[in-house]
Amino acid sequence: MENGNSLNDLSDQDTAEVASSDGQQVSDLQQLRESLAAKSDEAKANHDRYLRTVAELENYKRVSQREQRESIRYGNESILKELLPAIDNLERAIQAAKTSAGTDALIQGVELTLKQLQEAIGRFGVKPISCIGKPFDPTCQQAVTQVESSRIAPGCVVEEFQKGYLLHDRVLRAAMVSVATAPSAPDSESGQDS
Repeated sequence: MENGNSLNDLSDQDTAEVASSDGQQVSDLQQLRESLAAKSDEAKANHDRYLRTVAELENYKRVSQREQRESIRYGNESILKELLPAIDNLERAIQAAKTSAGTDALIQGVELTLKQLQEAIGRFGVKPISCIGKPFDPTCQQAVTQVESSRIAPGCVVEEFQKGYLLHDRVLRAAMVSVATAPSAPDSESGQDS
């Protein structure tokens, strides 16, 4: 009977080992399920964060485009506000010229308006290009004519037909000028008869 008891003991021991092994597998399986659920939750959170980020980026692009359109549309507002007083002064000068017999008031009004316009564009970085008597510079001047001159060196600007302007360091408009050339030598043969 001892053998029967030992067989029963073995079988109980084997059953306990199998049960223990099954319990370990169940525990491992449970851990895997919990890990999978945690990773699934993490993936959902990352996906939600991704969707929110994409939506925020789209909103930012939309706002930026609207601001850019407004900037283009209203970008000149400040310079235009600076020019309005000059227009007012021109209107006053015209009105004064109509009611006054003399032209002094008109000239004074136009000079004041010119000064005001020059100051207004100067506040935005626009300045005139000085040309008369200086060497011709094709980067900021356009030669319209050439004039013989004994008082101004050849290659220098004699007259300015239209002022040129710089916007900071860039040419806004080239000056239209006439450039001096050396006077032609008198023709020595013209005094002789053939």
